Amino acid sequence: MKIKSVTATWLHVPIPEAQQHVTDFGRIASFDTTLVRVETVCGIVGHGEAKSAVGSTSANHALCTLIEKELGPLVTGEDPRDISRLWDVMYNGSRAHFALDRGHVFPVLGRQGLNICGLAGIDMALWDILGKSLDAPVWRLLGGRRHERMPAYASGGWAPADRIAEELQGFIDSGNFKAVKMRVGAGDGDVAASIARVRAARAGLGADIDIMCDAHGTYSVAEAKRFCRGVADCNIAWFEEPVTADDKPGLAEVRAATDIPIATGESEFTRFDFRDLAMLRAADIFQPDLAIAGGITEAMRIEALASAYQIRFAAHLWGGALAFAAGLQVSAVASTGFILEYSLGANPMLRNLAQEDFVAVDGFIDIPDRPGLGVTVNEDFVASARVELS
Repeated sequence: MKIKSVTATWLHVPIPEAQQHVTDFGRIASFDTTLVRVETVCGIVGHGEAKSAVGSTSANHALCTLIEKELGPLVTGEDPRDISRLWDVMYNGSRAHFALDRGHVFPVLGRQGLNICGLAGIDMALWDILGKSLDAPVWRLLGGRRHERMPAYASGGWAPADRIAEELQGFIDSGNFKAVKMRVGAGDGDVAASIARVRAARAGLGADIDIMCDAHGTYSVAEAKRFCRGVADCNIAWFEEPVTADDKPGLAEVRAATDIPIATGESEFTRFDFRDLAMLRAADIFQPDLAIAGGITEAMRIEALASAYQIRFAAHLWGGALAFAAGLQVSAVASTGFILEYSLGANPMLRNLAQEDFVAVDGFIDIPDRPGLGVTVNEDFVASARVELS
């Protein structure tokens, strides 16, 4: 079995104005992702997903070019089942022979950023191929699932204080969720406004619903501490990305100042970033985005770190069907995995990219036993959303 080709397709879907929301990233007017396709000489095709931004809207020209012109040629002609070795080949580039021989990394200059995002998409596709070749789901190849289904939380929450409880209750009712995440931070204008929105949410939802708060890294350390004090009696399930990912010591300072669990990781690259978070005692919950952090292979390494440091694992699952499926596979295997993110924003990449549905029932999502990632790509949708690159 050899890799015949690696291709990347930018998918772009406009969001109808009535379904758009405004966040600190601006008005979300489209959903974009990069679909990675790896084909073998024997005809097995694997798919993965890469993205050039944490949020919904992005320009993916550079990422597609990197995958097809730089990373793809490194693995073309190789056995797709040698996933760990091929991860190192892509990470280390022209010095991969040193890394493979000596057992430590010799990464290229782009050891973070788009290089890792592109690598992540290819890595997912390789696991998809391996599962399909063995007629087994990826979770079986990773050691076996711990759960046949997992609890999920509804992820959204952009409304102002006078409507936030109503918005969140609508999300909860859509799948009978017992937990919901809302956005706070710079988009609210000031800390007091964020505190007021959280207090309104708690008053409206009652005591039995878990509320997570996500600041998208927009607070200063002082603002994050002030927020924690202001919602101290709201029983917040976790406070996500209080400060920028560039300030890990600041994140540790926030964590030390509160007993609200601190979650982070969607903007981090590779196990090395997560190692630093663990050593600084900066987080209670790791949230790697598999389309950003390095794919399934690297997510398993990150989860091992989480286990060693008694940190819980809750993958960032704001993306399309392939990234969601990959995160689902890892979460089902993770010894520290405990909950799944379920996007309640307008997300055609999750709803329409795959022929299969990922449906929350009674607040839970089933872990499928279909081969590979368990996703059949909807080629008609791909054709309609494809961006032709000149």
